[in-house]
Order: sequence, then C-alpha cells, then structure tokens
Amino acid sequence: MFIFRVKCGQDVDNHMEMGKKLLAAGQLADALSHFHAAVDGDPKNYMAYYRRATVFLAMGKSKSALPDLSRVIELKPDFTSARLQRGNLLLKQGKLDEAESDYKKVLKSSPTEKEEKEASGQLTKSDELQRLLAQSRRSFQKKDYVTAAAELDAIIDTCVWDAASREMRAECWIELGEVGKAIGDLKAASKLRNDNTQAFYKLSTIYYNLGDHEMSLNEVRECLKLDPDHKQCYSHYKQVKKLNKQIQSAEELIQEQRFEEAVSKYEAVMKTEPNVHLFSLLAKARICHALSQEASRAISVCSEALESNPENVDLLKDRAEAYIQDEQYEEALNDYETASKHSEGDRQIKEGLEKAQRLLKQSRKRDYYKILGVKRTAQKKEIIKAYRKLAQQWHPDNFQDPVEKKKAEKKFIDIAQAKEVLTDPEMRTKFDHGEDPMDPESQQGHSFHGGSQHFQGFNPFGSGPFNFKFNFN
Repeated sequence: MFIFRVKCGQDVDNHMEMGKKLLAAGQLADALSHFHAAVDGDPKNYMAYYRRATVFLAMGKSKSALPDLSRVIELKPDFTSARLQRGNLLLKQGKLDEAESDYKKVLKSSPTEKEEKEASGQLTKSDELQRLLAQSRRSFQKKDYVTAAAELDAIIDTCVWDAASREMRAECWIELGEVGKAIGDLKAASKLRNDNTQAFYKLSTIYYNLGDHEMSLNEVRECLKLDPDHKQCYSHYKQVKKLNKQIQSAEELIQEQRFEEAVSKYEAVMKTEPNVHLFSLLAKARICHALSQEASRAISVCSEALESNPENVDLLKDRAEAYIQDEQYEEALNDYETASKHSEGDRQIKEGLEKAQRLLKQSRKRDYYKILGVKRTAQKKEIIKAYRKLAQQWHPDNFQDPVEKKKAEKKFIDIAQAKEVLTDPEMRTKFDHGEDPMDPESQQGHSFHGGSQHFQGFNPFGSGPFNFKFNFN
C-alpha cells in the first residue's frame, strides 16, 4: 500500500510538473489533460484544482473554473489568490453579495499588498454596482426605460455574465422599440443560464411578432428541450408550428404554380394569426405574387399591402407585372421606376422597365389582343374562337356599300394578322416583349409593299381578285 501511494504521489507530481510546463508554453489543452490526471490521482491536492482552474480561465471557460476555485477554498480556506479570483468571477456573474463576501475575507486573511489593493478596489466597485442595481430597478418600476437601460449598461460593463441584468435590459429595449438589442441580450441570457426557458420563450415571441416564424419556431423548441412541460412554450409552439406549416405549404404550391391553392393557404395564414400585422403583410404580398396572372385581383391585393409597406420592392414588381397583364402600362412603368430607386442594379426591374416601355409604345399603335378582344393570358383555343367570330362578323362579303366594304376589308386583315401572330408561339413571344412581327420597322425579315394590306407571306384573300370563301366550322 505504501509503495502504491508513493508511486501514485510521484505520478501526480509528474502530471503537475508537466502541466505547468505546457501551461507556460501556451499548450492549454495538453496542460488541462495533465491537471485532470493530477486531480484524479489526488482529489485533495488543492494546487491541482487551482492549476486546472487557471487553465479553464485561460481558455475562457469560467463556468468550469468556478467549481475548481471553490474546491480550492474548501481544501485551503486561507488561499487568498483563489478566493480573490472566485470573487472576480462572482462579480462578473452579478452575484454581488457572494463576491463581496470573498473580498472581505481576503482583506481579513493577511493578503499581500497587491491582493489587498485589488480586493479593496473590487469591494468599492461592488458597492457602486449594488447602488446602480437598486436605482435601475426603481427606474424600471417607474417605466423610465431610458434611464433604466443606461444604468443597466453601466452594470453589465462589469457584470458581463449577469443574466438577470441582461433580461431586465432586454425588457427596456422591447418597451423602447429596440427589438434588435433586446434579441442580443436575450440570446446572451439564454446561454448564461443552463435552464433559462423564459429567455427562449421571450426570444420566440419577439421573432414571432417580427413575422419571422422560422426563428420563432427554433427558439421555442429550445425552450421545450429544457422543459417539455413548459405551458407557455408548448402553447406558443403549437401556434407557431401550425403557422409555419401553412406558410411552407403555400410556398411549395407557388413553386408548383398551383396559385389558387397557394392563395387559399395564405388566406388561412391570415385567419390563423390575425393580430400580428407582419404575417398579414407577408400573406398579402405572397397572394399578390401568386395572383400576378390574375391582374385585377393581384392589383387590389398588392395595393393593399403596399399601403403598409410602400417601398417593398417585391410587391412593386409583382404589382407592375399585374398592371402589364391588365394592360395598364403607364402604371406598370411607374411601379418599376419606384422599385428601381430602392433596389439599384436589380436585373428583373431593368427588364421589367424595358418591357413596360415597349408595351406602352406598342399600345399606342396596334394591339392584336384588343383586335381579337382577348386577354394577354388567353389560350390558343380562345384566340381561334374569337378570330372565327370576328372573321364572320367582318367578312367583306357581308357588306355591299363600297365604303363599308373597304372598312371591313381593313378590319378583316387586322383580325387575320392578329390570329396569325397570336397562334404562332414565336411571333406571339416577340409581340409580348414589345415587338410587332407584322411591323416592317421591327421585323426586317418581312417585305411590305404599299401598307398593311399587301405583304410577303400573308394574304387572307388569296391571290388574284377577292374571292371570299372561308369555312368557319
């Protein structure tokens, strides 16, 4: 037994010596391993605990250092250096009474001149912090949040690990509308206490009120990891999860171009959460986007959403596209110009501006959609049906008066040209982008002679004298 103890003691000494060398060389992880071994080899070796605490502090692991310093003081109560270091850690944690107790004991235990000076200075600082803390609580109770926040700033400058002060300051920031600062304090507070469910709950509700359902869901899940039975967190979790699922489903439907179903989902979002304005705004913005092919509804929803957020670039782009679908080109141009002021270099805006300008110019000339009386979103079947109806109505054989017949001939040619352009995918695409495939100025590939009635490759009347024989079945 004696031999074993001697060997064990030698091992501890070796680990202590090696640990000190590695610590001096800055090899903290390796030094820590040796001090772990020394503590395991001799649980009553206060210097092993003290050296390990020193490494923990050097690594920024104050939570791990504190129990070791307490163990040192337990084994050797007159070890003033350990007590002074523990007091400093307790001060940073905002445990002012405990810190003051350590400083007073240092002053009573024959400290060195340096230790006495530090303990006296820290004791004075702690007294001032006690006074500031009492003042901040009074200011907070009086709802003087600006003053309370300033006083808490001074406290947290020293008590950097004080979760309670950060939580109180977060409440001040919330009342003052400084939500970003509140989030910063609450995130810090959630890490400073292992079981800080309330901080996670508050973070979740803040993100929720900001319209960030994903971050809200993340934070409330952290709360439930700590306490699955937490009533506030569980109730909030059910609400956020439901809303998050609806929004995700709606976005998937938009990606699949199932726009009507997406609109229904976002309408459900507004019913699920009618009280948080930002979720209503999000829903309206996405409904606006989903309805961009249904011009009148999209314009109405987009305009309503823009009342609350007039500089929202995505809303402006979606409404501009809806205006184009509704053939309100000047309004579309205005929206794209407004959007460009808030998002310079946006390629989509640049292309939209060019498209709106071309279509506005085109609208002042000949519009094949208007000629046939169909919408820009009309399918080929609708176009052919409209063409047949108008061709029958304006067939020149239906008119005997020479003037009326001449007018009908011109109208009939326009109708035939409109049908040719709109049923040919390539020509229709060009027209939709502001080019007129039947216009010699924009189409060099066609040869026009003497106006619109005679041109290469297109003659609705055939060659020679007019013989109007058409079958419209």
